[in-house]
Amino acid sequence: MNPSLKDRFSDPQRGVYFIGTTPPRGNTPSDQVSDIADKLLGRLSAIDFDGVIVYDIQDESSRIDKPRPFPFMQTHDPRDYSRLIREKSQHPVITYKSVSQRDRHDFEQWLEEAWNDYGIRDIVMVGSPSSEGKVQLSLNDAYDALQEHQLDYNLGGVTIAERHAKKGDEHQRLLKKSAQGCSFFVSQAVYNPQATVDMLSRYARECKEKGISPQRVILTFTPCGSAKTLEFMEWLGISVPEATSYRILDAHNPLAESIRICRSNLEQIIEACIPLGIPLGLNIESLTNRKDEIDAAIRLFKLLKATLDLKLAENSL
Repeated sequence: MNPSLKDRFSDPQRGVYFIGTTPPRGNTPSDQVSDIADKLLGRLSAIDFDGVIVYDIQDESSRIDKPRPFPFMQTHDPRDYSRLIREKSQHPVITYKSVSQRDRHDFEQWLEEAWNDYGIRDIVMVGSPSSEGKVQLSLNDAYDALQEHQLDYNLGGVTIAERHAKKGDEHQRLLKKSAQGCSFFVSQAVYNPQATVDMLSRYARECKEKGISPQRVILTFTPCGSAKTLEFMEWLGISVPEATSYRILDAHNPLAESIRICRSNLEQIIEACIPLGIPLGLNIESLTNRKDEIDAAIRLFKLLKATLDLKLAENSL
C-alpha cells in the first residue's frame, strides 16, 4: 500500500493528485461492479495518481427549480466501492459521506462499519444540498459526532468558490471546518478561476492574521464536451462565465477547448495562490459516463498534473 494520505498531505511543497468517480448504479450486480472497477483502474494505469475520490451522490432536486439534465439514480454503497477500488489499486481512497438523511445514531453506526468492515480511513462529509426538506443530521452535528468518536478518521471538507462570490464568507467556513477537524478541502469543479482566487486569497490572508497555516485545498476540474454536460454543470451550481460557455459550445472540438480552458484556469490560480502558501492538489473527474469525456478526464489529469508539478518545482528553487 502506498503511504497514507496524511503523510502525503503533510508536505506543503508537494502536490497531491486524485481521480474522482461515482459508484455504479445500485442495481448493478456485484460481478459487474468489479468489472467496472477494473475498467476504471485500467484507464488509471497510465497516470501517476495519489488516490481516488468516491462520491456519495445525493438527489439535489430540492436545491434548484430546474429539472435535472440527467436523471438521479441510486448508486452502489460508496463504502463498498471504495474498498474495492482500494484493494484493487493499492491506493488510498477518499470516501464522501452525505450526512443529512440519517440521524446521529445511524451516522455513528456508519462510522463504525466504514472503519471496521470497509477499511475506510479518509472521508469527506457533506451536508444537505438545501434547507428544504427534512434534515435529520446537520453537517455541524456530524462534525461534533465525529470529534466525540474514538476513530481517528482523516477528515476533509467541501469548499465552494461560487458561495464565496455570492456571500463573501467561504474563508470563514474553511476556518470553522478546520476547527471542527478538517485537514483538507476539495473544491467544486472550477470554471470561474477568479472566484477561486478570491476565495483562496481571502482564506490565506485570514490564516496569516490568525497565525495559522492554511489547510490543503484540492481543486477539482472536469472536461466538458457537449451542451448537455454544460447544462448539467450549471445545474450543479458550477459557475461558468458566459464567454467560457460560448468558447466551448462554438469550438470545433468542445472537449479539447474545455481542456485548454481548464489549463488556463489552473495557471491563473497557481500564479495567484502558490505565493500565498496554500498547499494545493488536483482532483479530475468526468461528470458523465460518456466514453469521450471519461477519456478526456485522463488527458486533462496528465496536463494539469504536469502544470502544477512544474510550478511547484519552480517555486521551490
